[in-house]
Amino acid sequence: MAVDQDDVSRVLSALSHPLRREILQNLSDKGEMSFTDLMNALNIDTGKLSFHIRSLAGFAEQTQTGKYRLTRVGENAMRLLKDLENWAVEADIAKKDPVNLPIANLTRRTYAFLLDFAITFSIFIVTGLATSLFSFLTGSGTFRPDVSLILFLALFWCYLTLLEGFAGQTLGKRIIGLRVVRADGKKLSYDYAAVRNFGTAFLPLLPFDLFFGYRLKDKRFARYFDKFAGTMVLDLRA
Repeated sequence: MAVDQDDVSRVLSALSHPLRREILQNLSDKGEMSFTDLMNALNIDTGKLSFHIRSLAGFAEQTQTGKYRLTRVGENAMRLLKDLENWAVEADIAKKDPVNLPIANLTRRTYAFLLDFAITFSIFIVTGLATSLFSFLTGSGTFRPDVSLILFLALFWCYLTLLEGFAGQTLGKRIIGLRVVRADGKKLSYDYAAVRNFGTAFLPLLPFDLFFGYRLKDKRFARYFDKFAGTMVLDLRA
């Protein structure tokens, strides 16, 4: 089906103003908000908010109680804006020399690691409980702590490798605002992600990974396996 380019231009125009994007973001976060709620959240006067609300016709609508909420078009617009934000970050990284980009400190990397560990551990526990229940009901298999530990570490390594290889970010890094890139500025691939995460996922190696990384005296590489893989972690919010 042919797309009317004037309609595309109107959509882009409606989303071009940062204040209108803030309105949509607030409605996305809160679900429904009154005019006063929006005015207080954005710290703007009545006239300015009224103008921008009118500009968002089709993206937001009023409920029977008079509050505002996103339409389906508005929900789709929020997904588009999230993608645009990610593309903007990637474009910003691509146009800069990686050597001059802000390097994530160890504290923020630790927060991201703990989040990823918790996510993976939760998945593993849920899966393990389901498997144990099935084994109990069928009378097959026994619990092997050593095997379970190996399976968890393998799952953790796969989780880190697949997400970083795909987008440069795990869920933890995305929440904290970090991204893994190659030190030479080229696109991160799965093999680089697999190597750098070997020292992270297989926990007995992690202290040595950090120790030898510290001995490198190179702020780009907090861990030795980052140096070995030629990767570094950037702080996107610095």
